[in-house]
Amino acid sequence: MKSSDVLVYKGQAFSIEWYFDERGHSPAREYYEGLSDERRIKFLKLVRIMGDIGKIFDITKFRNEGDQIFAFKPQPDRYLCFFLTGKKILITNGFEKKGQKLPSGEKSRALKAKADFELRIKRGTYYEKAR
Repeated sequence: MKSSDVLVYKGQAFSIEWYFDERGHSPAREYYEGLSDERRIKFLKLVRIMGDIGKIFDITKFRNEGDQIFAFKPQPDRYLCFFLTGKKILITNGFEKKGQKLPSGEKSRALKAKADFELRIKRGTYYEKAR
């Protein structure tokens, strides 16, 4: 995976990146790439606001899901993410939300990705494949 494959958007407030696993797969990016242009644009509009302004004031579009996991919410999709020091946001997984509640499996996936990222950063191996 090249570093250009990691970056979603670089704004004045935040750089927003796709999370990728040790094999170089990015579940969120793969989900995004399977969507229609219309649904991609809805997501990218929210990413741009967050990247440039640093906050999305509408909780129907961005929300704290607990346990340091947040969600971009371009209807009907959800993209779970977490914040990093250094003004970065890492998007871990994307999915189509079909019910009222956030599926626990999706949040677990995001928490697992966050733990994996933190471990690989500590080891100094996370960005090795992105070069």
